[in-house]
Amino acid sequence: MKFALLAMLLVGGHADIFMTNPKGSNNRLNENGVNRANGARLFDSQNNNKGGYNVGERGVEANNEDHTQQFQIEYYGSGAGSDEKSHLVVEWAHQHGCGSNPKVQCNNVIQYMCMNQGTEEDYPAGDGNGEEDTKERANYMRDGIDTGRQVYIQGPGRHERSDEEHLNRLAKAYAALNADQGLHESFKWYDQCRYREANNGLFRADQDLKNNRYSFFDKKAYVSSHRTRQNAGGTQRGFECPEERDYYPYWEPTLQGPYDAKYQRTPWIDAAYLGDTSNCRTVFKNSFNQNKKYRCVLDGARDYGKSIHEEGCTAEGGKWVSFESYLEVLEKVDTEEDCNKVAADNEVNQVVWRPLRSDSDEAKCIVKAPRPFCGRAATTRNNHLGNALTNPLYSSRFNLRLPHFPSGDTKRCVLRVRYNITTGDYDPKNTFADSNGDASPVTNDPTINILGDGDELGLTLAINTAQFGRTFQDRSHIFKVVPRTDAMAGQFLHNLNVRGQRGNIVQNYPSVEYDFVPDDLEMKSGELVHVQWAGYNTNPANRAGEGTDATDRNNFVQMSGDLDTSYPETVDKSDFWQNVESLTAPDATPEDIAVSLASSGYYCGYEAHSTCPAEHSLVGNNREALQGQLNNANASYRGHVLRVKGAGKYFYLCTRNNNFTNRSQKGSITVQDAAL
Repeated sequence: MKFALLAMLLVGGHADIFMTNPKGSNNRLNENGVNRANGARLFDSQNNNKGGYNVGERGVEANNEDHTQQFQIEYYGSGAGSDEKSHLVVEWAHQHGCGSNPKVQCNNVIQYMCMNQGTEEDYPAGDGNGEEDTKERANYMRDGIDTGRQVYIQGPGRHERSDEEHLNRLAKAYAALNADQGLHESFKWYDQCRYREANNGLFRADQDLKNNRYSFFDKKAYVSSHRTRQNAGGTQRGFECPEERDYYPYWEPTLQGPYDAKYQRTPWIDAAYLGDTSNCRTVFKNSFNQNKKYRCVLDGARDYGKSIHEEGCTAEGGKWVSFESYLEVLEKVDTEEDCNKVAADNEVNQVVWRPLRSDSDEAKCIVKAPRPFCGRAATTRNNHLGNALTNPLYSSRFNLRLPHFPSGDTKRCVLRVRYNITTGDYDPKNTFADSNGDASPVTNDPTINILGDGDELGLTLAINTAQFGRTFQDRSHIFKVVPRTDAMAGQFLHNLNVRGQRGNIVQNYPSVEYDFVPDDLEMKSGELVHVQWAGYNTNPANRAGEGTDATDRNNFVQMSGDLDTSYPETVDKSDFWQNVESLTAPDATPEDIAVSLASSGYYCGYEAHSTCPAEHSLVGNNREALQGQLNNANASYRGHVLRVKGAGKYFYLCTRNNNFTNRSQKGSITVQDAAL
């Protein structure tokens, strides 16, 4: 079985990737050490231990014991219309080059996975063994408060002989799951990975993947898909399936378990492929977004087994079943006629009335994700975590159109960026299993006689075949996609956030210092911009910065001059504040908006209004005054969604972190007249 699927044939060397917006975790959580505490916490990044950003916090002080004090960024989703975009700038840097760089072959793949937010009661708590308790611990995506990795209890290496044996193992496995530890992929997804046979058509070079499973139907030992050329030992990292991680597009459906109307967990949704555009047709044809994928479904309590192709599935006694990918399933839409009405209102998402799987007759109203974007990767140089060859110079970026969920439900999501690089020493599209072992075109650390058949002059190359073709990744912390308000209907919405953390450039590397993203926003009059940021109080101690040690603080004030100046403009002379209105605080005055963003929400406005109690306003409160370096303001702030009414060019800065000759945190918003 051969899959010539861009096989994330992926590197050579330590070519780390670090996402800066949304802030990539690199498996960090809330630790205040320089290095992450657990590189296997949620996923396999293959990155350096130094790098990544902690989960956001709501308050003024560190709180690592209460998940409700964590701060998840809330992005307003896109609308149903093609022009109702909500744009999020996804930004990252990778070390070993990409794009038109002739020294490497590479691509970037951007994906996200979402589920229903539910209520606070749905968040897993405790260690109860009731059905709901175990379902929550095994399925609910969360950052967690404990840096440990979820425990996986696998049972015997052979397949279980009975439903009873399987269910007994599941009961023990569910009991071992920890509500305080993070979870992205589900337990069932990883359990399938441990049963599913590895794709034996793939190129593995001279890596020896040992058999780790035994199936009774064919009386054979086999290698499961949790072992790959890059991870021959099958090391567990979160509940990520190593084979799915290493290869794209994956041949099996990435559904995280049986469909559950309560959780509605999506599979990995393809947002973008950035690389060689000659691969676009392959991407479109094999993306799960709009193409059905098959897996072998068995009878019994464990409906998954070994086979990854129809012939083997039949021999195993299973059915070869196709599955639909979905962005969401509209459970409240219960007729085809009503589903067609939803479809007519959606210009971006395809909405269809059909069963979720081919072995079911129960049709549902399914919202499909759009076709992924396919384009060229930005050009970057080797041995460098920095800007791409773009105009202007920035790190690699992609403008992600945030999804539209017709249900109007809030979703909790995680986003990942994978960086896949390979060498030209073999053809990654046409090198398969017949080139494994002794036939491999590459071997570990070979010594080459550069004099050929003459005298000996042997030079040893630094080649690790587990890394000759390699995938790196980074992931965000959990964020939310919330439904638009009526006032946002029909509008283009830009998201303006803050990247970086406390510290100078050397202390932070490979993370970055503070800045706004994007810091050169261009928009049209009447469009919307959502200004918000996430920070935390758990930075490593004694790093350079203003205000209280180890804390992030940010604000947003208009500047009195151009970008090369450092002083804020007073509100009464500001042309920006007089030119905006808040859609999230509709009766807020320009002074209210300016005060709230300048104080990072310490004051919700200058005076009381409908979304600002008097005791939290500047003139009505009786708390201690805002400390000038924002020390007593919260680390994170949801900000405002602003409509910018008229054309102009506006400059802004963060008063705490902008420190001339040390670090710059400034930005500009250029507004063009929409009528022109």
